[in-house]
Amino acid sequence: MQTYNTAEFCFPNINTSCRKTRLDHSELIYSVLSCISLLTVSLNLLVIISISHFRQLHTTTNILLLSLAVTDFLVGLMQMPAEMLLLQGCWILGDLLCTAGFFLGFISINASTGNMVLISVDRYIAICDPMFYSTKVTLRRVQFCICVCWIFSAVHSSWIMRDLLKQPGRYNSCYGECVMVINYIEGAVDLCVSFFAPILVVVVLYVRIFVVAVSQARAMRSHVAAAAQQRSKTKTAKKSEMKAARTLGVVVVVFLLCFCPYYSFTVAAENNSIAASTAASQIWLMYINSCLNPLIYAFFYPWFRKSIKQIVTFQILKPDSSDTNIL
Repeated sequence: MQTYNTAEFCFPNINTSCRKTRLDHSELIYSVLSCISLLTVSLNLLVIISISHFRQLHTTTNILLLSLAVTDFLVGLMQMPAEMLLLQGCWILGDLLCTAGFFLGFISINASTGNMVLISVDRYIAICDPMFYSTKVTLRRVQFCICVCWIFSAVHSSWIMRDLLKQPGRYNSCYGECVMVINYIEGAVDLCVSFFAPILVVVVLYVRIFVVAVSQARAMRSHVAAAAQQRSKTKTAKKSEMKAARTLGVVVVVFLLCFCPYYSFTVAAENNSIAASTAASQIWLMYINSCLNPLIYAFFYPWFRKSIKQIVTFQILKPDSSDTNIL
C-alpha cells in the first residue's frame, strides 16, 4: 500500500512554504504515470490525425469521436503531467498556472460528458429512426452541437471557478499549494450538470437502443421469406449500425466505470475542497479513461488499425493519400 510521510518543505527558503509529501516507490509510480500520459497523447493524436486526414472517415459519428479524442489528448498532454507534479504536494508553477490547470480540468470533464451525450443521441437516431438519420444528423448540425458543447463547458467552468479566476491562489493556505474550494450549492449544481443529468440521458438512450435492437433482431428473423437481395442490403446496414452502437456502448460503459468513483467520492466527501493530493486514485482513474478510448477503437474498428499503419509508415505523406480506401 502507498504511504505518505511528511518530510521537508517545498521551498525551504520561504517561511510560509507547504510541506513536501514523500511518496514511497515514487520512481516506479512516476514511470508508470509518465507512460500512461505518453500513451494517452500518442493514441489520441493518432485518432485525431486519422479522422482529420482520411476523407472516408469524415462521417458525423467520427466527427463526434474526433471531438472526444481532442478532449482526451488535452488530458494526456496537460492534466496528467500537472497531476504528477502535485503528487509530492508541491506546486512549483505558480498560482496562475494552477488556476489554468483547474480550469482546463473542468472544461475537459464537461466536454467529455457532453460528447458522450452527443454520441448517444447519434446512435439513438441511427438505430431507432434510421430512415431519417441522414436528414436529421448532418455534418453541419453535428459540428454546431460540438461547438455548443465546448462553449457550454467553458462557460460552466468559468462560473464554477469565477472567484479563483478573479484571484488565483486565494484558497491556498501555504506557499506552493494548488487548491480550489467549491461551496455546497455550486458543487451540487456542478454535480448535476456535469454528471447526473448527462449520464441519465446516456443511460436512457442506450436502454432504448437495446430494446429497439432486440425487437429489430426478432423482426429480421421473422421475415426470412423477404427478397434475398433486399434482405442482404438491409441486414448489412443494420449490422454496421449495430456494430457502431456496440462499440460506442463500450466507450460509454468504460466512461461510467472511470468517472463514477470520482463523483461518488465528491458526493460522500464532507466538504467540496478539491486539491490535487486528495482522491488521487479517483482522479487518475478518471484520467485513464482518456487512454482507454483509443484502445477501444483499435480493438473494434478496423479502419483505425489501417489508418495507424498508414501513419506510422508515413504513407499519409504521399499525394492524394487522403483519398485512400481505409474502410
